[in-house]
Parts: sequence; structure tokens; C-alpha cells
Amino acid sequence: MNSIRSNASSYHDGSEDSNMPEHSFAVNLNDDRWQFNDRVYNFLGARFMALDMDQTVTQIERRTLKDSFEYLVTPNVDHLVRMWKQPDIYFDLYDGAWLSVCDSRILEILAKISGRPLSPVPGSDLTANLFENYIKADETVNVIGGDENIIAIMKDKFGLTKLNWHNPPMGLKSKPDEIAKCAKFIEDNPARYTFICVGSPQQELVARACVARGKAVGLGLCVGASLEFLTGRVKRAPKWMQKSRLEWLHRLLSEPKRMWKRYLVEGPKIFYIWLKWSLGARPSHVNSKADTNRIELKSGPASSSPAE
Repeated sequence: MNSIRSNASSYHDGSEDSNMPEHSFAVNLNDDRWQFNDRVYNFLGARFMALDMDQTVTQIERRTLKDSFEYLVTPNVDHLVRMWKQPDIYFDLYDGAWLSVCDSRILEILAKISGRPLSPVPGSDLTANLFENYIKADETVNVIGGDENIIAIMKDKFGLTKLNWHNPPMGLKSKPDEIAKCAKFIEDNPARYTFICVGSPQQELVARACVARGKAVGLGLCVGASLEFLTGRVKRAPKWMQKSRLEWLHRLLSEPKRMWKRYLVEGPKIFYIWLKWSLGARPSHVNSKADTNRIELKSGPASSSPAE
């Protein structure tokens, strides 16, 4: 199975005056179903792969326990607004990911207006897809975050017999010792998939610690509240609202006290950020020529097929 690793100097920021070459992995896949746009796009200062759900899962499924630990992120509006506020904290966390796909249908629209053909791959949908169609009942799976009730529902719903769980304390962002404990837990429990569900930037800090320590294997999926949706603790918006890009409104109406600031104060800032970025502004910490790209794509058929 052939693999190709890129470096950061090869991704394209989309600007007309960019002196960086456009990125191309030149990956030849055996199955026409998995032909995809293999460029890495800079959008609003973050790197994205233009993969849809099926293509993302195909790349994820090709990773094995023989692969060193890497992690996946799904940036949304909230993440990018915070990245522009605190680029010294957030930029490297997202830029260091092996795979970065678009979580937001709002970002999808803005990206396409800007000439970036991003497809929405919501972390909650990706998590559900993996558990419902790919992860087998007897496969080892790690979860960082959640609580006893969520873990019990996960085991019962999917018949999981080898689910390892670690629940770190609150305030993880400012507790490097606890981040190290999370990383050691992942090292001590080798699994193809580790779902890191402690919110941003905590989950990305854990994932980056695993990469830095160099002892873990598998893939870390930084997917926030996805297990709360999967277990029914938090209800997803109806499909028509999701397709109409109104899921944010459903969450706001469902949890107004917790979500009003995110969706009515912070969220709308993305349009100003997009305007500034379109006019040439970049987050202050961004160095688009730095050697920070860590995406690896593998060609050929996936090593496993969906679970029956």
C-alpha cells in the first residue's frame, strides 16, 4: 500500500499572489468511487482537506495499529473564531492534525464563495457513521471524556466489549499533568480509534501531547460533544434543519442559556473574519510557509470493510 506524506510548503492558500505551489498528492486510487480532490486548502487561516464523508471514512479506515498516533480535527465556526482571537494557542493545534475536515455548513458556503470546494463532515455524523457501520463489537476503542451513563449507553447500544474509558477532570486546558495522564492512557491502551471528547482546545491538546510523546498508536478523533448526540443525551436538529444550515438555531432554542453567546455574539464574527481574510488578513500567529503539514494519505482499497 503506497503512502505519500506532504509538507506545509506544498499547500495552497488560494490567493492570486501566492508564491507557493498548488498542492497535489498525485494519489492513484484503485476504485473510482474514491477519486477525490486531494489538495490541501488554506481557508480562514486553517488547513482543510476537501473530502466528503465517505472519502474521510475511507482514509480513516486505512489506518492500522502499525501507524504512529495521529489525530483528526473538524473545525467549525466557533473553533475558527477562537483561533483568530488566540492564534498562539489554537493555530498549531489545528495545523498539526493529520486530517482536518469542515464541520460547518456555514463555513461550507463561505469556503465555496472563496473558491474552496469544502464539503461538510460534521464530527457528530462522522462518529455515528464509524460506530454504526465500521467499528466491530469486539474491537478495542478508547474514549476520553463523557461520563458513566454515556459509556454504559455506548456499550449497550453497540455491544462494545472492549471500550476503555478515561474521564479527566474539568479545567484540563490548564492542567498539563492531567493532559499527560490522558496521553499515557492512550499509550497504555492501543486502539485504532480514540475518541477525544473533552471540548476544544482540551481535546486537541491531548492529541498533540500523544504525537509529541511518540509512543501511542492509532487515530485520535477530536469530536467534542459527538457522544452526547450519539447516545441521545442531546438531540440533533431534524434533518431538514441540518440541510437548511439551521442546526445552530435548533441548538440555540434547545439550550438558550448555554448557547446564546456562542450563536448570537461570537458566531456572527465569522463573517467579519471572512471579510478580513478575503482582503488579505491572516491570524497573527500564522506562518503559511512553516513546515507543519502532517497529512498522510494512503492509496489502494481500505484495510477493512464496514461491519455487517
